[in-house]
Formats: sequence, structure tokens, C-alpha cells
Amino acid sequence: MIRLILVSVFLILFLIFSIPIMLVERIIKKFNRSAADISCLRIVQWAFKVILLITGTKLTVIGEDRIPKDQAVLYIPNHQSYFDIVITYSRCPGLTGYISKDFMEKIPLLSNWMKHLYCLFLNRSDMKAGLKMILTGIEYINNGISICIFPEGTRNPHPEDGLLPFKEGSLKMAEKTGCPIIPIAITGSQDIWEKHMPFMRKCRVIVEYGEPIYLNQLEKEQRKFSGAYTKSKIEEMLKNHESMTA
Repeated sequence: MIRLILVSVFLILFLIFSIPIMLVERIIKKFNRSAADISCLRIVQWAFKVILLITGTKLTVIGEDRIPKDQAVLYIPNHQSYFDIVITYSRCPGLTGYISKDFMEKIPLLSNWMKHLYCLFLNRSDMKAGLKMILTGIEYINNGISICIFPEGTRNPHPEDGLLPFKEGSLKMAEKTGCPIIPIAITGSQDIWEKHMPFMRKCRVIVEYGEPIYLNQLEKEQRKFSGAYTKSKIEEMLKNHESMTA
């Protein structure tokens, strides 16, 4: 329980003390947008790394060198824990916006940071808003900002039973921009909190980055079902993780 309390206190203090930081970042952004963007990214990554330190999470990271450093990408991870966002965002080499549920936009301060970091908010009940979000994501990628989306659509409460179906529309941004897809396999993040709420416990989490997938290089049938193809690559990595956690 003490880890949960410490994480909660740290988050509250970070959000409160970050108010003047955000004001400064807005001023900097008027003169040097790139510097402000990178500064915001590193500040939040630092906060996420502190949270992982408090929880006692030990990361085993595989294949991080597979991420292209000279262009924006579309990250596609599996999703089993709230901490998937904390873990993956703390590792992003460059600007990355996450696709989030629209209720997050209503949370004060947190939503401000998310907007600073190019996160997009998805309203699943509004197709027009969803299309607008995809178009914005395409614009971001074309401007060098990577996007991360969890194609299962929600946290998978039983990852041991396999991945949830992938939403094919989640790869539209890669299809329209030609950017590489980076599949990410995460094992063990549920052990931080979800498996034994409200307690947070020390654990080991494996994060593996797969080889970049370029849709225009796939065979016709693979392109037609690119979500299923990407899912299969993540499943292969997750299968390999089993021998590492045995």
C-alpha cells in the first residue's frame, strides 16, 4: 500500500508544481517550438521513470535499437495495464503523441500535459470526431511526431488467454503516411498493480520492440489484414517471453 500512496503523492505534487513549468514552456514555445517540445517530453519521461522507481519495476528492454531515429513511427503495443503507458512513454526517443480515451481530456493539469505532448483524444461514439483524430495523427506523423495507439482498444484483463482482437482502423495512420509500424510486446506489467489492487509490488517487466513493419513492402494479403499481421508479430514476441519468465 505504501507504494500506491507514494506514487499518488508524487503525481499530485508533480501536477501542482508543474503549473509554472507549463507556463514557461508556453512562452518558450512561442520562440522555439522544438526546444519546448523536447523539454516537455524529457520532463514527463523523468516523472514516469520516478514512478517506475517507486513501484520497484525492473525493466528488461529488447530491440530498442530497432526504432528508426530519423523519422516518425506508429507504435503498436499490446495493452494489459495502466503502466503500459508509463513504461513505453519513458522509453520514447523522440516526440510521441498517445491516443487516449476522450474522458482523459476532462482531467485538469494532466490533460494540459497531454496536449503539450501531442496526445489525441478518441471519442468512439462519434465517427466524425474519430476521423478528425486520424487526420490530425497523420498530420503529426508527417511533421515528425510519432504516434502510439493500443489497437486492442482497452486493457486486456486476461492476457494469458491471448490478445484481444485488433481494430484494423488503428493502422490507418501508417497506411496513409507510409511510416514504419513498430510492434511492441509487453509482458508482466499487470504484476505492478492490476493483479493485486490496491497494492503495488516489485516485479520484472519485459518490453520488446519488433522489427519495423513497412506496409508497402508487405504482400497484398498481408496489407489487406495489416492489423492481424502486426498482431501476429506481437504474439511471436510474447511467446518468446514465456521462456524468459519461466
